[in-house]
Formats: sequence, structure tokens, C-alpha cells
Amino acid sequence: MPVAASAIYFLNLRGDVLINRLYRDDVGGNMVDAFRMHILQTKELGTCPVRQIGGCSFFYMRISNVYIVIVVSSNANVACAFKFVVEAVNLFKSYFGGAFDEDAIRNNFVLIYELLDEIMDFGYPQNLSPEILKLYITQEGVRSPFSSKATDKPIPNATLQVTGAVGWRREGLMYKKNEVFLDIVESVNLLMSSKGSVLRCDVTGKVLMKCFLSGMPDLKLGLNDKIGLEKESQLKSRPTKSGKTIELDDVTFHQCVNLTRFNSEKTLSFVPPDGEFELMKYRITEGVNLPFRVLPTIKELGRTRIEVNVKVKSVFGAKMFALGVVVKIPVPKQTAKTSFQVTSGRAKYNASIDCIVWKIRKFPGQTEPTLSAEVELISTMTEKKSWTRPPIQMEFQVPMFTASGLRVRFLKVWEKSGYNTVEWVRYITKGGSYEIRS
Repeated sequence: MPVAASAIYFLNLRGDVLINRLYRDDVGGNMVDAFRMHILQTKELGTCPVRQIGGCSFFYMRISNVYIVIVVSSNANVACAFKFVVEAVNLFKSYFGGAFDEDAIRNNFVLIYELLDEIMDFGYPQNLSPEILKLYITQEGVRSPFSSKATDKPIPNATLQVTGAVGWRREGLMYKKNEVFLDIVESVNLLMSSKGSVLRCDVTGKVLMKCFLSGMPDLKLGLNDKIGLEKESQLKSRPTKSGKTIELDDVTFHQCVNLTRFNSEKTLSFVPPDGEFELMKYRITEGVNLPFRVLPTIKELGRTRIEVNVKVKSVFGAKMFALGVVVKIPVPKQTAKTSFQVTSGRAKYNASIDCIVWKIRKFPGQTEPTLSAEVELISTMTEKKSWTRPPIQMEFQVPMFTASGLRVRFLKVWEKSGYNTVEWVRYITKGGSYEIRS
């Protein structure tokens, strides 16, 4: 069931109503008083964002110094309600120059009322796309909704844009140079035991695009994911030879992706929005290529001395390199003095985080730099508990490497005018929660 909101309220931190809109007559105008009395004054905001008071449900969210409250008199989809709030705030920010707070609301009462009438009809959410709404809801002092590199042509009929199949892109865009930038950005998460066995490992990734294309182009993107290659093999009646196949989990797409064609062809077909957007997100838990192996050896020599040896091996190709590598090696709080040697980069003791911080600006592939350190501790009679060793942590970026092995097999652009395009594809893997127990 959709939201079917009876009312929406915008309150400041004191509970004063800044602006509100009643969509149905099934709730009284004083419902916000019940919310203020039962929620704000009792300081129970942090317990649950959904509350039942009397015969109504209250869905509330705090954005900056404003509470947004949706009142519903019947059973409703909670996720849809919060999704509506998030999208509405993004819409307001696009009109207010990126700001959304109490001052922005007070300065834009008329505009907010106009937007509230457009984005919700009788309590049901409607189109919340800033690109579409800005075609026919304009306000003096608002920045141009299409301040990109494109050369604008007259804006077409807004009704066609709202009711058409491509609501995220307007017609009439023209570029002197038609370019597509595609980035596959991955974060690899690892928890490894002190014996070298992997306890937890996964990759979260995004496919980011930036399109500067004229007209209404149709793009087709093929990846080396398992489902897509199996479908292609069936269509060609012969095995595919595209190399390693990847099994993607928890995939979500931008609204521009044609899901019908994806289900039949297993390739991504879409008419892209103008400019930068996130095409898809995914997660991978099997067959992860770890960019680094960390081999630590930490020996406690009595109560006042620790010997630390850490070797970091880059597993990726010799022609590749990582940037901004940081290895944080924990030491006890009572550390008095450290001395160390490194075969690459620089290291220093950071007392504020109780770590030896080893930094390597440029880390080539297939190399094994090492760090050797001696740590002297302050001897205390009161300290009886043994040192609980926190895990070693790593930060890094590896250009042109994907921990999942995901690759772009093809990227094709069709447009009725037949212009030529330039496609750029980049890969980068970053360190997420990359931890090794010592």
C-alpha cells in the first residue's frame, strides 16, 4: 500500500509548526499537538521513528534543525513514506541552493506550498524529480536548473516530459563533443585472523556515469557478470569466451535502466540522465581478489618491550600501483618510545590513536615492503591486565583494479543523428574496513 498521507508537518526543534499541508480530512488539525506532547516533550525521539498515537501513525525524520512528520490514518508503507521524505528534501535542496533548514523554509513558504501540491496528490506521492519539476515550477532567485556544459535549446512541452517514458532527461540537449565517462568504484572489506584465514570478506561497488550526450541516446552496457554471460551463451548457442564471470548480489539500478530488457537480455539498456548519476550498486561475497596480504609478527618481550615486524605484499599486477597506502599498527597506551625501520615509505608513532602509522605514497604491484619496530613501554605496577591487541588497519586506493574482477565488456551508444562518441572507462578499488588481527 502506498503512503496515503493525511498530512505533512515541518517543525523546528522546539516543536513549532513552520509549514504544513493537509491532504485528507480524516485527521484533525490538532494532530501535531499530540505529536509534540507525546514525542518532543517526552524526549523519546531516538527510540523509534514510527509512533502510533490514538488512531493515527506518525512517521518522522529530523533533517538539520527541522522535523518532518507525516501523519497517516490507515495502514501504510513505512519505507515508502521515508523514501518520500528523502526525495522531497533532495528536491527542496535543489531549489534552495543545497540548503535545507529552518531558515530555508521560512524564506521559501510560497515555493514550498507550490511544491507540496505537485509532489503529493490526495496523500499519494507523485513525481519528485527536480529535473522535471523545474521545467514548469520556477521561482525568482532560483539558480538555473540546467547549469551544465550543454548548449540549451528551447524547453519542450513539460507535459510530455512528465507523462513520457523518459522523465529523468529533457529533450534538446546539444554538446559539441559527445562523451561518456564510466567509473567502477569498489570498496573491499576484510577481516583476517592472526593465522591468516579470512573471517569476513566482501566487496561493495558502484557503477558511476557522467554523460555529455546530445539528443536522446540509447546506451547498452555489458558486464562480465555470470547471468549476462550465460544468457549471451544461450542466444549464440555456443560457450562464451569472455574470461572470468562474476556473480553479483544485492543489485540495485537507477530508474533509467530498462528492467524488461534486462530480464530478457541480461544487459543494461537505458536512456541516461544528463550529467553525473549512479547507474547501479552491487555487492560480491565470493571470489574476491584481495589487493594486499598483511603478514604481522608481534612479540611481547617482557612487560616493557614489544617487537613488531609487518610485511605487506601487493597481490595485483607489477605494472599497477596503489596510492595513499596507510597501515595503522596498534601499540599499547603506555608506549614511551618507538624506533623503526621501513624499506619503503615513512612511519611515525601517533600517540593520539596509539598506533604506528606507516604511509607509502606509491605502492607498486608484486612488491613486499616491511616495517620493523621496537616499542618501549612505561612499567606500571597498577597495570595487571594483558594488552588486548586491536587489528591492524589499512587504507588504500588501487586504480585500474577491481577486487571483484568486474569488467566492462562493451559500451554502445545509439542516437538517431548518428554522431560519434568518446567512451572512457576507469576502475578503482578502495579500502573499506580492511583489518588484520595480529
